Amino acid sequence: MKILQCIPVLLLLLACTLRINAQEPPFAKDIAAFKQKDSAAFPPKKAILFVGSSSFTYWKDVQDYFPGHVIINRGFGGSSLPDVIRYADDIIFPYQPKQILIYCGENDLAASDTVTGATVFNRFVELYQLIRAKLPRVPVAYVAMKPSPSREKNKVQREEGNRLIKEYLKGQKRTSFIDVQPRMLKEDGHPDESLFIQDMLHMNPKGYAIWKEIIEPYLVK
Repeated sequence: MKILQCIPVLLLLLACTLRINAQEPPFAKDIAAFKQKDSAAFPPKKAILFVGSSSFTYWKDVQDYFPGHVIINRGFGGSSLPDVIRYADDIIFPYQPKQILIYCGENDLAASDTVTGATVFNRFVELYQLIRAKLPRVPVAYVAMKPSPSREKNKVQREEGNRLIKEYLKGQKRTSFIDVQPRMLKEDGHPDESLFIQDMLHMNPKGYAIWKEIIEPYLVK
Protein backbone atom coordinates (compact mmCIF):
# COMPACT_ATOMS: atom_id res chain seq x y z
CA MET A 1 0.00 0.00 0.00
CA LYS A 2 2.79 2.40 0.91
CA ILE A 3 4.43 1.68 -2.43
CA LEU A 4 1.21 2.58 -4.24
CA GLN A 5 0.99 5.83 -2.28
CA CYS A 6 4.51 6.74 -3.37
CA ILE A 7 3.84 6.25 -7.08
CA PRO A 8 2.18 9.67 -7.67
CA VAL A 9 5.10 11.40 -5.96
CA LEU A 10 7.62 9.49 -8.04
CA LEU A 11 5.73 10.28 -11.23
CA LEU A 12 5.69 13.97 -10.31
CA LEU A 13 9.44 13.95 -9.68
CA LEU A 14 10.02 12.19 -12.98
CA ALA A 15 7.89 14.71 -14.84
CA CYS A 16 9.80 17.61 -13.27
CA THR A 17 13.11 16.01 -14.17
CA LEU A 18 12.05 15.48 -17.78
CA ARG A 19 10.81 19.05 -18.00
CA ILE A 20 14.10 20.44 -16.71
CA ASN A 21 16.07 18.27 -19.12
CA ALA A 22 13.84 19.35 -21.99
CA GLN A 23 14.46 23.04 -21.39
CA GLU A 24 16.67 24.64 -24.00
CA PRO A 25 19.94 26.23 -22.92
CA PRO A 26 20.10 30.03 -23.21
CA PHE A 27 20.23 31.36 -26.78
CA ALA A 28 19.70 27.92 -28.31
CA LYS A 29 17.28 29.42 -30.85
CA ASP A 30 19.79 32.08 -31.88
CA ILE A 31 22.47 29.46 -32.44
CA ALA A 32 20.02 27.24 -34.33
CA ALA A 33 19.22 30.19 -36.60
CA PHE A 34 22.92 30.66 -37.35
CA LYS A 35 23.27 26.96 -38.16
CA GLN A 36 20.26 27.08 -40.45
CA LYS A 37 21.73 30.08 -42.23
CA ASP A 38 25.05 28.25 -42.59
CA SER A 39 23.36 25.17 -44.00
CA ALA A 40 21.78 27.28 -46.72
CA ALA A 41 25.00 29.10 -47.61
CA PHE A 42 28.12 28.47 -45.54
CA PRO A 43 30.32 31.56 -45.24
CA PRO A 44 33.68 31.56 -47.01
CA LYS A 45 36.77 30.60 -45.05
CA LYS A 46 39.30 33.26 -44.07
CA ALA A 47 36.65 35.90 -43.44
CA ILE A 48 36.65 38.28 -40.47
CA LEU A 49 34.40 37.07 -37.68
CA PHE A 50 32.48 39.49 -35.47
CA VAL A 51 31.22 37.65 -32.39
CA GLY A 52 29.58 38.76 -29.16
CA SER A 53 26.51 40.58 -27.96
CA SER A 54 23.86 42.93 -29.32
CA SER A 55 26.11 45.79 -30.40
CA PHE A 56 27.16 43.41 -33.15
CA THR A 57 23.66 41.91 -33.53
CA TYR A 58 22.19 45.34 -34.30
CA TRP A 59 24.93 45.99 -36.85
CA LYS A 60 22.94 44.16 -39.49
CA ASP A 61 24.54 46.01 -42.40
CA VAL A 62 28.09 45.64 -41.08
CA GLN A 63 29.27 44.26 -44.43
CA ASP A 64 28.31 47.55 -46.08
CA TYR A 65 30.60 49.41 -43.67
CA PHE A 66 33.61 47.30 -44.65
CA PRO A 67 33.23 46.58 -48.39
CA GLY A 68 36.88 45.63 -48.72
CA HIS A 69 36.48 42.73 -46.29
CA VAL A 70 34.30 39.65 -45.96
CA ILE A 71 32.50 39.88 -42.60
CA ILE A 72 30.70 37.11 -40.73
CA ASN A 73 28.46 38.58 -38.02
CA ARG A 74 27.67 36.17 -35.20
CA GLY A 75 26.51 38.58 -32.54
CA PHE A 76 23.55 37.35 -30.50
CA GLY A 77 21.69 39.85 -28.38
CA GLY A 78 21.76 39.58 -24.61
CA SER A 79 24.75 37.28 -24.54
CA SER A 80 27.54 37.42 -22.01
CA LEU A 81 31.06 36.01 -22.23
CA PRO A 82 30.10 32.60 -20.78
CA ASP A 83 27.52 32.29 -23.57
CA VAL A 84 30.13 32.95 -26.24
CA ILE A 85 32.36 30.36 -24.57
CA ARG A 86 29.49 27.86 -24.46
CA TYR A 87 28.81 28.18 -28.18
CA ALA A 88 32.37 28.66 -29.46
CA ASP A 89 32.24 25.32 -31.27
CA ASP A 90 29.15 26.55 -33.12
CA ILE A 91 29.88 30.20 -33.88
CA ILE A 92 33.67 30.56 -33.93
CA PHE A 93 35.67 27.51 -34.91
CA PRO A 94 33.62 26.18 -37.87
CA TYR A 95 34.36 29.32 -39.89
CA GLN A 96 38.16 29.15 -39.78
CA PRO A 97 38.30 32.96 -39.74
CA LYS A 98 41.40 34.96 -40.55
CA GLN A 99 40.59 37.38 -37.71
CA ILE A 100 38.18 37.48 -34.76
CA LEU A 101 36.65 40.62 -33.25
CA ILE A 102 34.94 40.21 -29.88
CA TYR A 103 32.41 42.60 -28.39
CA CYS A 104 31.07 41.27 -25.11
CA GLY A 105 31.09 42.14 -21.42
CA GLU A 106 28.43 44.81 -21.02
CA ASN A 107 25.72 42.26 -20.32
CA ASP A 108 27.95 40.47 -17.82
CA LEU A 109 28.12 43.65 -15.74
CA ALA A 110 24.41 44.38 -16.13
CA ALA A 111 23.40 40.88 -15.02
CA SER A 112 24.46 41.22 -11.40
CA ASP A 113 25.98 43.68 -8.96
CA THR A 114 28.40 40.93 -7.95
CA VAL A 115 30.02 40.95 -11.40
CA THR A 116 33.08 43.20 -11.40
CA GLY A 117 35.49 44.40 -14.01
CA ALA A 118 37.83 41.65 -12.85
CA THR A 119 35.05 39.11 -13.46
CA VAL A 120 34.68 40.27 -17.05
CA PHE A 121 38.45 40.16 -17.47
CA ASN A 122 38.69 36.59 -16.18
CA ARG A 123 35.86 35.49 -18.45
CA PHE A 124 37.50 37.15 -21.42
CA VAL A 125 40.80 35.42 -20.68
CA GLU A 126 38.98 32.08 -20.60
CA LEU A 127 37.47 32.79 -24.02
CA TYR A 128 40.76 34.05 -25.41
CA GLN A 129 42.67 30.99 -24.23
CA LEU A 130 39.98 28.74 -25.69
CA ILE A 131 40.42 30.46 -29.05
CA ARG A 132 44.21 30.33 -28.82
CA ALA A 133 44.15 26.59 -28.11
CA LYS A 134 42.46 25.92 -31.45
CA LEU A 135 43.46 28.95 -33.52
CA PRO A 136 46.94 29.85 -32.28
CA ARG A 137 47.85 32.21 -35.12
CA VAL A 138 44.55 33.95 -35.83
CA PRO A 139 44.57 37.64 -34.81
CA VAL A 140 42.10 38.43 -32.03
CA ALA A 141 40.78 41.91 -31.27
CA TYR A 142 38.65 43.00 -28.34
CA VAL A 143 36.37 45.97 -28.88
CA ALA A 144 36.18 47.91 -25.62
CA MET A 145 32.91 47.91 -23.71
CA LYS A 146 31.19 51.09 -24.83
CA PRO A 147 29.84 53.83 -22.53
CA SER A 148 26.10 53.23 -22.90
CA PRO A 149 24.01 56.00 -21.26
CA SER A 150 21.54 53.47 -19.81
CA ARG A 151 24.36 51.62 -18.05
CA GLU A 152 26.34 54.46 -16.54
CA LYS A 153 25.91 52.84 -13.13
CA ASN A 154 28.43 50.26 -14.35
CA LYS A 155 31.00 52.88 -15.36
CA VAL A 156 33.61 51.97 -12.75
CA GLN A 157 33.34 48.25 -13.45
CA ARG A 158 33.33 48.84 -17.21
CA GLU A 159 36.47 50.95 -17.09
CA GLU A 160 38.17 48.41 -14.82
CA GLY A 161 37.33 45.55 -17.18
CA ASN A 162 38.51 47.46 -20.23
CA ARG A 163 41.75 48.43 -18.50
CA LEU A 164 42.53 44.88 -17.39
CA ILE A 165 41.81 43.43 -20.83
CA LYS A 166 43.88 46.12 -22.54
CA GLU A 167 46.86 45.44 -20.27
CA TYR A 168 46.53 41.69 -20.75
CA LEU A 169 46.44 41.93 -24.54
CA LYS A 170 49.62 44.00 -24.56
CA GLY A 171 51.42 40.82 -23.54
CA GLN A 172 49.77 38.60 -26.15
CA LYS A 173 50.85 38.10 -29.75
CA ARG A 174 48.57 38.95 -32.66
CA THR A 175 46.02 40.82 -30.55
CA SER A 176 44.49 44.29 -30.49
CA PHE A 177 42.46 46.33 -28.05
CA ILE A 178 40.11 48.56 -30.02
CA ASP A 179 39.17 51.47 -27.79
CA VAL A 180 35.88 52.95 -28.96
CA GLN A 181 35.26 54.80 -25.69
CA PRO A 182 36.89 58.23 -26.13
CA ARG A 183 34.95 59.17 -29.27
CA MET A 184 31.66 58.11 -27.68
CA LEU A 185 31.99 60.63 -24.85
CA LYS A 186 31.04 64.30 -24.73
CA GLU A 187 33.44 66.97 -23.54
CA ASP A 188 32.07 66.61 -20.01
CA GLY A 189 33.00 62.92 -19.98
CA HIS A 190 29.45 61.61 -20.16
CA PRO A 191 28.21 59.32 -22.96
CA ASP A 192 27.07 61.05 -26.14
CA GLU A 193 23.34 60.24 -26.30
CA SER A 194 23.19 61.27 -29.96
CA LEU A 195 24.97 58.02 -30.87
CA PHE A 196 22.21 55.81 -29.46
CA ILE A 197 18.66 54.80 -30.26
CA GLN A 198 15.85 55.46 -27.80
CA ASP A 199 16.84 52.70 -25.36
CA MET A 200 20.19 54.45 -24.80
CA LEU A 201 21.90 51.06 -25.04
CA HIS A 202 22.08 50.22 -28.73
CA MET A 203 23.67 52.48 -31.30
CA ASN A 204 22.18 54.29 -34.26
CA PRO A 205 23.92 54.73 -37.66
CA LYS A 206 25.86 57.71 -36.32
CA GLY A 207 27.33 55.52 -33.59
CA TYR A 208 28.20 52.74 -36.01
CA ALA A 209 29.84 55.25 -38.36
CA ILE A 210 32.22 56.13 -35.54
CA TRP A 211 32.87 52.44 -34.88
CA LYS A 212 33.69 51.93 -38.56
CA GLU A 213 36.31 54.67 -38.46
CA ILE A 214 37.89 53.26 -35.31
CA ILE A 215 37.73 49.56 -36.21
CA GLU A 216 38.72 49.62 -39.88
CA PRO A 217 42.46 50.25 -39.36
CA TYR A 218 42.64 47.11 -37.20
CA LEU A 219 41.13 44.77 -39.78
CA VAL A 220 43.47 42.29 -41.43
CA LYS A 221 43.79 42.75 -45.18
